[in-house]
Amino acid sequence: MEMIQVVFLTVLVFFVLVTIHEWGHFYFAKRAGILVREFAIGFGPKVFSFKKNETRYTLRLLPLGGFVRMAGEDPELVQIQPGQTIAVRMSQDQVTNLYLDQLDQRKNVVRGVVEEIDIEEHLFVTLDVDGEIQTLAIHPQAMMVTKGQETQIAPYNRQFGSKTVAQRAMAIFAGPLMNFFLAFVLFAAYIMMVGVPEEHPTHLQIAQITEGKPADRAGLKPGDVIDTINGTDIGTDSERMIEMIGKSTNKPMNWTITRDGQSMKIVVTPELIEGQEGGKVGIVPVTPMRPASFVDTIKYSGIAMKNTTVRIFDGFRMLIFGQFKLDDLGGPVRTFEVTGQIAKQGIEQLTSWAAILSLYLGIFNLLPIPALDGSRLVFLGIEAIRGRKVDPNRESMVHIIGFAMLMLLMLAVTYNDILRLVKG
Repeated sequence: MEMIQVVFLTVLVFFVLVTIHEWGHFYFAKRAGILVREFAIGFGPKVFSFKKNETRYTLRLLPLGGFVRMAGEDPELVQIQPGQTIAVRMSQDQVTNLYLDQLDQRKNVVRGVVEEIDIEEHLFVTLDVDGEIQTLAIHPQAMMVTKGQETQIAPYNRQFGSKTVAQRAMAIFAGPLMNFFLAFVLFAAYIMMVGVPEEHPTHLQIAQITEGKPADRAGLKPGDVIDTINGTDIGTDSERMIEMIGKSTNKPMNWTITRDGQSMKIVVTPELIEGQEGGKVGIVPVTPMRPASFVDTIKYSGIAMKNTTVRIFDGFRMLIFGQFKLDDLGGPVRTFEVTGQIAKQGIEQLTSWAAILSLYLGIFNLLPIPALDGSRLVFLGIEAIRGRKVDPNRESMVHIIGFAMLMLLMLAVTYNDILRLVKG
């Protein structure tokens, strides 16, 4: 039952992070009047989908992100050319359906050869119906039907490219913006659950213990107050405690703790952890906490956002200057694995981790890497400065190449993740 709960919480975290990001794009695109064809979570084959109003909502097989497909971002897949025979269905003197195939099976339709058609600006079609020329108005939400699929037409004023630079930029920036907002809310929730440090603490206590590590095996528990180590008073000096533990690898240490008002003596033997220096016992020490007020929650959430942002950019800097190897990077599999491990530690730690992931997702998407939101904002910035759009074909090529490179990197780190799991 615990494993099912951990898997559920892990999947839920990723579902919420991706959904809130894509919802930001979706909401501001709709506000700008852009036709949103699809709101998708995941990539690859469809697992489940339904249509509501103008948008199809889709859950796809590969949980590697999501997308919002706006009209005009990509070339329309269905086109009608002069000389083509089609059938149209009318309602209140307007064309509501344009049929491109299986014309003999269509009932209550007008069939003819296209003389002229405009489904972007003036919304009309001129048909030669048995030698009679008819010009018919097209409804702005008319459907084109071919091969059993319906595609809503997108008049130019409903396309992404018809909107102002500010409207398009907001539709793109809104995804990361919603991740920042979610991160702040999650940090606030975490602070409300665990509290904030007391103003004048007198001791350290254990906030978290890693399962299977020396502290866990020795019998230490969250909430234990650390009084002395090897006869030395610790007080609130966490750095001294960490230094003493680091120098005592494989050497038993005599700890005096207070649990539920009772003093206890426990022997803990620090051990080496791969990739880290010095001995470790597997605890997170903190000063005593008190319930957070509303002002405390806002203040410490802001501090958490700032500190986490600094750590994220430090990681980017190390990656750029070669202080990371490819083997050090983790992809979706590794992230799922770590999220599952944190989910076992309780809802408080999972909430904090989800906040970090949301903030990271927002920042990463704003990097000027082709195919990411940041790159699209760069092109909009260039357009704003030049006063005219960048050639759509060139921009599309940049994004396609960038997306391919990202997918190759994703495959590489995922391969490393799987090898790491196999090797234990």
